[in-house]
Amino acid sequence: MSIRIKDIPVNDRPRERLINVGVNNLSNEELLAIILKTGTKEISAKQLADILLKNINNINELNNITLNELIKIKGIGITKACNILASIELGKRINTKIETLNNIKFNNPSIIYEYYKNKLKDLKQEYFYAIYLDASKRIIKDKLLFIGTLNKSIVHPRELFKEAYLCNACSIICLHNHPSGNVLPSKEDILFTNKIKDIGITFGIDIIDHIIISLDKYYSFYENGDLIN
Repeated sequence: MSIRIKDIPVNDRPRERLINVGVNNLSNEELLAIILKTGTKEISAKQLADILLKNINNINELNNITLNELIKIKGIGITKACNILASIELGKRINTKIETLNNIKFNNPSIIYEYYKNKLKDLKQEYFYAIYLDASKRIIKDKLLFIGTLNKSIVHPRELFKEAYLCNACSIICLHNHPSGNVLPSKEDILFTNKIKDIGITFGIDIIDHIIISLDKYYSFYENGDLIN
């Protein structure tokens, strides 16, 4: 049966409940209803939120939901989908200890790990980033260079070093995630790291670390003595 928000007693409406009992006491359905703002001609925002939740196995899956997946749900258009995605991304950023890497001086791989762990924690594919530094090892910028498969990311050295020249970087930190949770470098990871290290020597651009991360740990080639600069 279709129930409109205005047909619900005032004190039982999501926004009014947030005001009266606090945001911590709202259900996932109520929180989503507030983000959605409105439903459709047929169903309320609360019912639409319930439909969305039934399309996923658990609330954590919202971390990885895409725009295309959202707009496939009847009643969720571009505007509602953007509101949901923006709310999810804001939540991720709030939980990130380091807001930006720019101008941070690199002296410990844990700095990089803290920035990226929430950004990449629920991804099902490998994402490869390059982090570019100046002569004082201050971070100039980071760039996503490649999105791979479940257990493989492939980036061409040309792309890695081209960006370094464009931003006048003196050194590079490579980073990618292992969705499996095992952060030990694969044979391919080791071969790739050695290859770009040798290329970097030729070009005068140091590869100072390659960091592999999962949700709760990381592996640093530098910390483990795999890179000597």
